Amino acid sequence: MTGGEFSLIDNFFASPAVTRADVSLGCGDDCALLDIPPGKQLAVTMDTLVAGRHFLPATDPWRLGWKVLAVNLSDLAAMGAEPAWATLSVTLPAIDEPWLDAFMEGFSTLARQHAVQLVGGDTTRGPMAFTLQAHGLVEPGRALLRNGARPGDALYVTGSLGAAGAALRQLLAGHEQVPDGLRKRLEQPEPRVVAGLSLAGIASSCIDLSDGLAGDLQHVLDASGCGAEVELGRLPLMPETENFMQRHDDWQLPLTAGDDYELLFTVPPSREEALRDMLPSLGCEVTRIGRIESEPGLRFLDEAGILRQPGHAWDHFADED
Repeated sequence: MTGGEFSLIDNFFASPAVTRADVSLGCGDDCALLDIPPGKQLAVTMDTLVAGRHFLPATDPWRLGWKVLAVNLSDLAAMGAEPAWATLSVTLPAIDEPWLDAFMEGFSTLARQHAVQLVGGDTTRGPMAFTLQAHGLVEPGRALLRNGARPGDALYVTGSLGAAGAALRQLLAGHEQVPDGLRKRLEQPEPRVVAGLSLAGIASSCIDLSDGLAGDLQHVLDASGCGAEVELGRLPLMPETENFMQRHDDWQLPLTAGDDYELLFTVPPSREEALRDMLPSLGCEVTRIGRIESEPGLRFLDEAGILRQPGHAWDHFADED
């Protein structure tokens, strides 16, 4: 391929896999022009993934393309927003056409699943990194927020916890034969978009689990002015995750490892029957793991009823002065 940056854009980013009727102008001009439907609010989120920090350089490019979009769709899901558009900023050390083909195929596969149109972005040369901004639509007053949890609410999570953390630790230790079930949870997380849309009007609060259950739940408690009790024996774990935890005597893994991209949400007692009725349509498992309490603080109880205190959740700057 010749022509540098502009050929790169034309060949890989200018023709999106999804074309939406509410995009008046997409890639190719200084700005995109988007039509927000009447009676909708715009939900906007953005994440950056940096090689060596958020993904390993040897990550399969198809799965990386998927993940770059998935982590942002997870944020929209946590707000109960319907995905619509995305912009993508790509920083690459060089142009590798086969790698980019695979990357964009992974990205486009997930975009087609959720009708997300790529409407613009930027390309530059440097250490590999990707910044994606996703836009979603939600009815006014229907967005799921972090500040709605109340004492007596039940605490739930979708899917399973800790698998991505178990995969990452094995990869960092140089293990080549990581079970694919674990590795897929790290490299190709499934954003819970259907669940998020369904929970609007039922959940009292919601957050996506990107930095670990302990830290992300604390964000909900801080915003809501409540405390919580979590039963460690109820945490949903894949068998491969349980095996890893037992081998390494690491009970904290599903609480602090992060990269789960599941939804953590609260439900008032009056709406739990409605939640049970919709469970078959959510497309994922849902597990009750605890309850919201009036007493401040976050308490983890093991199966013997003993209070356990986990370490800290993921923090990009925790090791900096």
